[in-house]
Amino acid sequence: MPFDFDKHIDRRNTRSYKWDQNDKLFGDADVLSLWVADMDFYSPPAVRKVIEERAALGVYGYSIRTDSYFDAIVSWFERRHGWTIKPQWITDVPSVVTSLSIAIELFSEPGGQVVLQSPVYYPFYDVILSNDRKLAINPLVQRNNRYEMDYDHLESLFAGGAKLMLLCSPHNPGGRVWEREELLKLGELCLRYGVTVVSDEIHADLALPGYKHVPFASLSPELADITITCLAATKTFNLPGLHTSFVVTSNSSLKRRFDHRIKTLSLHMAQHFAQDAVEAAYREGEEWLDAMIEYVSGNMTYTIDYLADQLPEVKPLRSEGTYLLWVDCRGLGLDVKGLKELMFKEAKVAFSEGSVFGAEGEGWLRINLACPRAIVVEALARFCEAAKARVK
Repeated sequence: MPFDFDKHIDRRNTRSYKWDQNDKLFGDADVLSLWVADMDFYSPPAVRKVIEERAALGVYGYSIRTDSYFDAIVSWFERRHGWTIKPQWITDVPSVVTSLSIAIELFSEPGGQVVLQSPVYYPFYDVILSNDRKLAINPLVQRNNRYEMDYDHLESLFAGGAKLMLLCSPHNPGGRVWEREELLKLGELCLRYGVTVVSDEIHADLALPGYKHVPFASLSPELADITITCLAATKTFNLPGLHTSFVVTSNSSLKRRFDHRIKTLSLHMAQHFAQDAVEAAYREGEEWLDAMIEYVSGNMTYTIDYLADQLPEVKPLRSEGTYLLWVDCRGLGLDVKGLKELMFKEAKVAFSEGSVFGAEGEGWLRINLACPRAIVVEALARFCEAAKARVK
């Protein structure tokens, strides 16, 4: 393998959000961190090279975006996803969560309902509530050892007046890669009730072997016309610290309003490093990505097998996409406080505690498996040993 994903990279004392808050958040600097969704892998060589070259300029002035940047995005989505987009449909935004918040502000009314499907990435709740909108929660249904959509309940929310929906595709934390038929059924309801869809597809490139991500806006021109797709290279290539993302929408009216708000907030200027990194990743990072997905898939299989053998009380949902594993720990009989004590104090590991993803996540944990196998092995051994000590 040309990329060494087994290499241990010590990220402590680098101002790492994931590793340099252990003492503060968990009470012990030696906790193993498998929570925040960034990778403990080096980014692709082409990305590192272009950032080093950009840094070597020594002058960090205002920057512009070039046509080659947009062309790299267009080419990537055509090549990887069979989705034809146009450069003029793309708007740069500092982060996907920024895009979610602006879309809620623009395309719903104060006090109005915004649909989300729980359990889901916790900033979905924050951006709805902080914009003085109401949560319209459409809980996912656990069926066939995976999450599925409850269309009847969803339709009742649309019929009750909800006109904006946040879609998480692929789903975080549940790891679902929604199938074409599932998305078409969702799209039919959205068209019938006049619902605008803000589709967070930041994990689009991380479908695991055997699964294929389908961009919601690629399903038909009619669905593209009601969709704002939020994308980034950051999850794919481990670039979140560069604060770069983009939205894609073919609806000129939606885009015009979105662009105006971006400029009003002065979020429209190009970042000095980000465009070079994204372009290098999309043009030269494909081999790295394929190898990384294969490695993470191996981590998934190892984790699922290990838990089945060592701690059968917990039940993972096998991820179809993302590098995150959603694990049902309700069989341990612990409340939220008990799970935290088990992780942070007894096992000295930090997974994401499930209730932050909504009430439906209580009793669950999310494990970030984008790290060297040795860390996964150590974290699982610690967790299972501590859990078994509790059961005795």
